[in-house]
Amino acid sequence: TLCTEPCSVACDTKGPQPCATASNEPAVITCPDSRVIIFPPPVVVTLPGAILTTYPQETIVGSTDSAELASVLESGVAISSGQK
Repeated sequence: TLCTEPCSVACDTKGPQPCATASNEPAVITCPDSRVIIFPPPVVVTLPGAILTTYPQETIVGSTDSAELASVLESGVAISSGQK
């Protein structure tokens, strides 16, 4: 049969509370200037140091049950073994 009306009994669809966190902070590294001596005649040329910029991103998404599962996985115990 095909349901055309909502269920008369409300379904219990409780689940773990979702959790999420993210970070995105720039990291800038400046290298010192380089000097080159060119012969002949001797000339000193200063080359500006490189500026390296990265934008590392880290995102963690899980639930309140994830911490318990992670501790089980980190301990190396098989989930089906029943050990804690």
